[in-house]
Amino acid sequence: MVVNRKIAYINLSTGKITQKIVPKTLRTLYLGGRGINMYLLYNHLSPKIDPLSQNNILFVGAGLLGGIPCLGSGRCDIAAKSPLTGAVGDSNIGGFFAPELRFAGFDHLAITGKAEEPVYLLVRNGQVHIREATHLWRKDTFETQTIIREDEDDEDIKSLVIGAAGENLVRFANVRTGRKNSAGRTGLGCVMGSKNLKAIAARGTNPLEFSHPDDLLEYCRQMNDMITSTRWAKAQSRWGTMIIYSNTNTAGLIRTRNFQLNQLEKGQDLEPENIDRYSIGTSGCYGCAVHCRHRYILKSGSFAPLYGEGPEYTSLGAFGTMVDCRKMETILVANHLVNKYGLDTLETGGLIAWAMELYEKGIIDNNMTDGLKLEWGNEEVLYELIRKIAYREGFGDKLANGFREAIDKIGKGSEYYAIQIKGMSNLHSDERPTPSFALGIATSTRGADHLRSRPAIDMYGLPADLLKEIYGGPVAADYNSYDGKSRMVWWQELLYAVTDSLGICKFQTVFCAVHAPQWKEFSRLIQLATDFKFSKDQLMQIGERIYTTERLFNLREGFSRKDDDLPKRYFKEPTPIGLPVARNKVIDREKFSEMLDEYYKLHGWDSMGVPTTKTLKKLALTKKPTNLL
Repeated sequence: MVVNRKIAYINLSTGKITQKIVPKTLRTLYLGGRGINMYLLYNHLSPKIDPLSQNNILFVGAGLLGGIPCLGSGRCDIAAKSPLTGAVGDSNIGGFFAPELRFAGFDHLAITGKAEEPVYLLVRNGQVHIREATHLWRKDTFETQTIIREDEDDEDIKSLVIGAAGENLVRFANVRTGRKNSAGRTGLGCVMGSKNLKAIAARGTNPLEFSHPDDLLEYCRQMNDMITSTRWAKAQSRWGTMIIYSNTNTAGLIRTRNFQLNQLEKGQDLEPENIDRYSIGTSGCYGCAVHCRHRYILKSGSFAPLYGEGPEYTSLGAFGTMVDCRKMETILVANHLVNKYGLDTLETGGLIAWAMELYEKGIIDNNMTDGLKLEWGNEEVLYELIRKIAYREGFGDKLANGFREAIDKIGKGSEYYAIQIKGMSNLHSDERPTPSFALGIATSTRGADHLRSRPAIDMYGLPADLLKEIYGGPVAADYNSYDGKSRMVWWQELLYAVTDSLGICKFQTVFCAVHAPQWKEFSRLIQLATDFKFSKDQLMQIGERIYTTERLFNLREGFSRKDDDLPKRYFKEPTPIGLPVARNKVIDREKFSEMLDEYYKLHGWDSMGVPTTKTLKKLALTKKPTNLL
């Protein structure tokens, strides 16, 4: 059966590999994917270890529903202690790797130690092999995947790989698969680089034997019909996540020139329809009926010919609004470069935008920047800084360890201008007009984050009765309001924790679409696939257990309520432009603190954000991790 997939423990220092079946008890507590990864992270890591030491463990996990033919079921979760923040390191990646890992007989990998020379792992039909990879070192993320397929003489192999950034231990290096998919956040490519692990390849021909295959197939068809009927999916299948830009920039909800403005004026070329000049069609991940990614070609310019996929909404901000570059072609080139080198889009763009504001204010100058004029809108400087960061050259090396170390090196009040939380850069969104979004980025276990809790439907002005029906309590319809927004954040955290543990796409749940699959549909899919039966309340409790486990990990590493906060600029500088609903807004410090209190209470944590004894007992977390695996 599909629930009998294994976990492989791989020690790169000794070459020892052991396999175990994932216990059903652990499935009922954490499901799979992110959930089991978080259990393993908390269970197997000693407190306060160096994230770049051999003692850090890299976990790769497929979701419990990975491989079903709906809802983008190709999501893979990757986790370790973050070298960027020192907190929970976790990132989710689409594409086709996770189903291939399941076809090969495994749901999880736990990789420890460090190889003496570069290696890659090959997971094939129940076996794990450690392959020599010196010939792959210094190859980019595209070349590496191609060479592995050639080495193994198999075009169907799927690989997770790192590029120059991971090899050079850039602390926000990502993990990549395919042309576009990236596990971008928290620096897990850096962890792979620290282990001399260039890639993880998977190939399998073992069938996924679901409990009720005929009924599952029919219900998956219904789920695909359900999601593709939403206005959000219809727009996304045409424009990708870039469609969000049309709304947020018009309103004034996008940070521009780092954090100085909240709207990109004369930014028409970044509107999503302009991708048509370069697009040759769209594609999608495994099990996806939406197909949200454009495939594009640049036929002219210094980087031509260039073939890529994307860009996401995040790239429009990282290499457009935040650095005041206003050409779609600039976005496409920068998007290609970070993918080639294996860099997190958001962290790279956030650091460069911060450096540009410091340069503008005279806090840094040409002597520090290697002579580069960090002027707004300078696309050549943008490209060069991306390269310098990946290779740790000159000023790029100062940025390559992330905000915390860069602030220490630069000093001179530079911290005030850094839009980061827990050491991680925020999305290019401006949350001053949206208290729910502000609370979400402040409390995320990963650092500033739009994928752990964001209740995007808060922007829709939905009737209060409908919001109450969704969230199980009163929520104000006005996105400027603070009332009930802690409930939205808490509820979305639980939903996304379960979504990531099932291995399906957040965009095909209640993220941007109100009438998308959620608890009821998840329960039915799980039962048809595995025969496990979970009620809505039981699934919400699993989400709570996962998120509280992450909280316990961070508390053990020294994080506390003081870290669930926003940059000072959110409280001091009003938004200067945009529509009236977004203009002249700041986050109210007192109301924010009240939201935080409400949020902790909903989780069953005390006023300092520590889970209470009652909560730990309810979630079966009263003992030290039980070593089920």
